[in-house]
Amino acid sequence: MDANHSKKDSYKSKDAGDVVSLVDDLLARAVEHGASDIHFEPGNAELEVKYRLDGVLSTVEKLPKALSDNVVARLKVLGGLLTYRNDIPQEGRIEISKSSNGQVMDQRLAIFPTIHGQRAVVRLFYNHTELMELGQLGFSEDTYSALRDITAQNQGVLLLTGPAGSGKSTTLAALLRHILKSYTGKSVVTLEDPVEIRIDGATQVQITPHGQMTFPTALRSLLRQDPQVLMIGEIRDAETAKIAVEAGLTGHLLMSTMHSGSPAGALLRLLEMGIEPYQVTSSISAVVNQRLVRKLCEKCRKSADGEQKTEGGDWQPEYEATGCDECFNTGYRGRALIAEIVQLNSPLRKAILAKADLDELEQVLRDKGHTTMFADGKRLVDEGVTTREELNTVCGIVSDRQQ
Repeated sequence: MDANHSKKDSYKSKDAGDVVSLVDDLLARAVEHGASDIHFEPGNAELEVKYRLDGVLSTVEKLPKALSDNVVARLKVLGGLLTYRNDIPQEGRIEISKSSNGQVMDQRLAIFPTIHGQRAVVRLFYNHTELMELGQLGFSEDTYSALRDITAQNQGVLLLTGPAGSGKSTTLAALLRHILKSYTGKSVVTLEDPVEIRIDGATQVQITPHGQMTFPTALRSLLRQDPQVLMIGEIRDAETAKIAVEAGLTGHLLMSTMHSGSPAGALLRLLEMGIEPYQVTSSISAVVNQRLVRKLCEKCRKSADGEQKTEGGDWQPEYEATGCDECFNTGYRGRALIAEIVQLNSPLRKAILAKADLDELEQVLRDKGHTTMFADGKRLVDEGVTTREELNTVCGIVSDRQQ
């Protein structure tokens, strides 16, 4: 989408001396519209500025090529980077402006050289006070109840899966806050790279990517410090997976994330990392797979011609996206959570011990009536929160058997 913003023409007439106000305006507008990332992408003839709005990149400005170097140089100054080095990647932080009114917690800048010039990306981290508690995230009642039961346990491993930007860190933070609030006196420690969300009452440790304190090293040491609840930002390798599983077997409640497209895929990945099947069945409490779907803009959504029948048998109108100034003409504003949870039961444990493949594990889940993430998302379609098209895009077009 190319936004026809009223300031676009004025940008074209600016010279290098005006880039300070130009960059400030682009950063302020990104916060105003709730963008998670701002991309400054150099091309052959222009510099494209894109906002990631509700997970989707949208072009908001096309600036003259002549401004490209000056815009990136200004960003480097804001991020405390070396302005004279244009041939290496650089990373930094941009100081939060007072105009953000406490909305933004952090602004991270990454610069990378390309054949057309330097590409810059600013990532914005917001202070989402409305997403602090577990009950505010939007899980279905069954999933919410299951997660509360898991937080009451004294040992086991809870894994969260999903792509980057699917809200896993927010869910983990809410789970830890729930534990700290509901079970006072528990020792809660996190290992993260980097620490993204501050949690009062938890000991948070930042792991440096190239330092000597790696995830396995830190985790081994922490297990000797009497923690009861551990959170690891991500299980990335076999060594970390092995220690995490051992922790879950020896009186620790451990939570972490893992890259996998499905709960069954996450269980198989542990086996591929060399974890013994009996260790997986004994340590894993549950796997949660989650995504975020865009919510229809309440200002401009309209009823579609078709109607849909809800599970209760009532007919409700479907809604479709249209677009207005409020939602940057996307038709969507904000996002909602969809998720599925798999808790290990006897048939699933038997399949894992028998080293079943992915299809066999998926069949076991279907046989027990597992509620898929797609099925969970259909409740939001029924409620007019999102559209079928958006659900299909996020989950992928699925067959009737998978639904």
